[in-house]
Amino acid sequence: MSKLKYLSIFLLPTTVLVSFFAEGMLSFLPLIVFFGLLPIIEQFLPLQEKNMSPEEVEKAEKDPYYEWLLYLMMPVQWGFLAYFLFAIEEAPNNNVLIGRITSMGIMCGVIGINLGHELGHHDNKISRFIGEILLLSSLQNHFLPYHNRGHHTNVGTRQDPATARKNETMYVFWFRSQIGSYFEAWKIEIQKCRIQQKHPFHYSNRMIQYSILHILLLSSIFYFFGSLVLWYFILAAIIGILQLESVNYIEHYGLYRKKNKNGVYERVKRHHSWNSNHYLGRLILFELSRHSDHHYKANRPYQILESHKESPVMPAGYPGMMILALFPPLFFRIMNPKVSIAMSDQ
Repeated sequence: MSKLKYLSIFLLPTTVLVSFFAEGMLSFLPLIVFFGLLPIIEQFLPLQEKNMSPEEVEKAEKDPYYEWLLYLMMPVQWGFLAYFLFAIEEAPNNNVLIGRITSMGIMCGVIGINLGHELGHHDNKISRFIGEILLLSSLQNHFLPYHNRGHHTNVGTRQDPATARKNETMYVFWFRSQIGSYFEAWKIEIQKCRIQQKHPFHYSNRMIQYSILHILLLSSIFYFFGSLVLWYFILAAIIGILQLESVNYIEHYGLYRKKNKNGVYERVKRHHSWNSNHYLGRLILFELSRHSDHHYKANRPYQILESHKESPVMPAGYPGMMILALFPPLFFRIMNPKVSIAMSDQ
């Protein structure tokens, strides 16, 4: 029964479905549930810090259920996106229109980008391909080369655009991280081509492939649905991207790796990422909030990620922390003392 808990992800498409057919406040139902009710409920639920036993880990790691559940979300994501493109112009007024675009955007972030990220870490080509298809729904494919070979290498350093600096507002971080990671992805792919003794813009350069895919997708939407629907899709994708960058912001805020005498950074450890054991967020985000362990062992699948005492802990779950970060003075007041404690404990 324990593995069925991840089926809670279907709460998101269910609320989005309501949004697509309802009017008034119900058109904002995913926003209300996931960024209103869920953060409040999480504050009253006990933290779940327990890890699996070694026997349970071995069994869960070999169970194909966890991989296939991620695969299943690909047709769900693209099915909802297709309906969105066909029906979004039928919104009766601007409030409903904004609500439905926001709802699709939340799916783009939680399913399109988050699960694309998870699959992008898996070893087999099928998983990585499905991850790329999911990321395409948010125009965020550059995330894969940058995240896997850039962020995981440079996390906790000034060389990493996705590591938020102490006293940096989330609004500044959004642009620095997104733009910086995009150009870093190009550098990574060009360097890979040079190592393979290929032209920097060889067709094997994934950034070339992704750029072509993005152009084809945007052109197709424009051709079949028109410029207005194209802009609605872009707005939904931006909402998904802002969720990604908000998560990046809270996951590493203010935490840095130390250099040794030779100027080499210490190895990435669990205390270089913020952790959260708030249970609902853990389930809906497929254990993304056990982020410390994810960076410590990047190839560890989501279902066996662990919680450890050396990981600094957020005062709230991911949705609550993302809302808190919208108010920089309050965020700094709460988090800066925790950053100082976390850094002094290293």
